[in-house]
Amino acid sequence: MNTPASYFETMYQHSPDPWHLADRWYEQRKYALTLAALPEPLYRRAFEPACSVGELTTRLAERCESLLACDRVASAVATAAHRTAGLSHVRVEQRTLPEEWPEGTFDLIVLSELLYYFDAAGLDLLMRRTVAALEPGGTLVTVHWNHPVDEHLATGTELARVLAEVPGLLLTADHREADFVLQAFGRVGPDGSRPVSVAEREGLT
Repeated sequence: MNTPASYFETMYQHSPDPWHLADRWYEQRKYALTLAALPEPLYRRAFEPACSVGELTTRLAERCESLLACDRVASAVATAAHRTAGLSHVRVEQRTLPEEWPEGTFDLIVLSELLYYFDAAGLDLLMRRTVAALEPGGTLVTVHWNHPVDEHLATGTELARVLAEVPGLLLTADHREADFVLQAFGRVGPDGSRPVSVAEREGLT
């Protein structure tokens, strides 16, 4: 069973930033590594589910022409929307995934600290919708805590094994630490063509 909505609502009732995303060096460093894993300097249309209070959102905004962020908790959405109010190319919405997946396609999707809240069926549906919405050659980045937590249904290492079996994705970066697993994937083309690497794109190989 997926982690219930009441868990998240309770967390935000006790604190506007229950995971201390704004003040922990651990989080700031993790965000920097997430941005460094993006192979493109600029993305046309990006999607960030589970944006929480918008700490990563504000950083992704610098690398995107258009960014849609969402969270299932209204108070988190309000905080993230307030933080990005001066960024006209950023939109923050309240959505519950995978049921309320947005329309259209994206050349960047960021799944950060999200996938371990889904059971096998929910994770399968979410990943099928992710791949279907990711444009050929587009980038998927996943980042997940790698220690057991009662409310988490998997660790970062366990999720990496699941993601390795998702059709249509090619692993392009794999950063693992004791605390988290960060991976980047490229969307394979309809003809089976693999995404071009950064060095290839700049004529270095």
